[in-house]
Amino acid sequence: MRSFGNSLSYRRNQCFFTILRNLQQLLLLLPLALLTACLPDDTAVADRYEVTGVDVSHYQGVIDWDLLVADGHDFAFIKATEGRELRDRAFEGNWFAAGRTGIRRGAYHFFRPEVAAATQANLFFKTVDLLPGDLPPVLDVEERGKLSPAQLVAAIKQWATMAEVHYGVKPIIYTGQHFYNRFLAGQLDEYPLWLARYDKDEPVTVCGRSFEFWQYTDAGNLPGVVGNIDRNVFTGTHLDLALLCIPPALPGERDLADFGE
Repeated sequence: MRSFGNSLSYRRNQCFFTILRNLQQLLLLLPLALLTACLPDDTAVADRYEVTGVDVSHYQGVIDWDLLVADGHDFAFIKATEGRELRDRAFEGNWFAAGRTGIRRGAYHFFRPEVAAATQANLFFKTVDLLPGDLPPVLDVEERGKLSPAQLVAAIKQWATMAEVHYGVKPIIYTGQHFYNRFLAGQLDEYPLWLARYDKDEPVTVCGRSFEFWQYTDAGNLPGVVGNIDRNVFTGTHLDLALLCIPPALPGERDLADFGE
């Protein structure tokens, strides 16, 4: 039988080790809790906006577009091309299937700074046939490479100018919030802007300009898609989105185009 003093000491030691064990468990869970708290909640963000959408590439595998659209999404940007000659292997299938559902669709090109802007634009033109009602073309800019900020902006403007002439509408510029603030702020105000910021709060630009699209997570989980998918919102109304799209051809415009071919 333990003495009273030994018993009290034993209970104190047990209490100490219990507290220490609980503290260790808390420290192990704290980073996960902090990370989870920083991640945007898909529903909470989307519910704040009238118009929501996704963007996809071959990384999403085979998409059931009927299920995805039935979940209530309004637009989809689909990767088409990259750099000098890469065509996304899922583009044609995604483009056709998305178009069949009636969702507003758009195509994007991933910009490679080491490749001439004109070469990249022509690859996109050969791959993507935009129709009235489709979203404007998108230039995805995430890398500067060896270009100076001024050279990068010049290359973007060359691609964008060629795209505007080809499709008759100003293209959208996509980039991350930090990349935009560091290299592009105040330089491309004539083009619609699509910013990525994986957070519950909207992107903030150092120049104070607004944006039209916000990619708020790359870890969305939606019907029709196996694995994660990028989720986006449009900051305007459905009418605003329609006005941003490729306009319908004017009467006789198609005939004149055919005559010139």
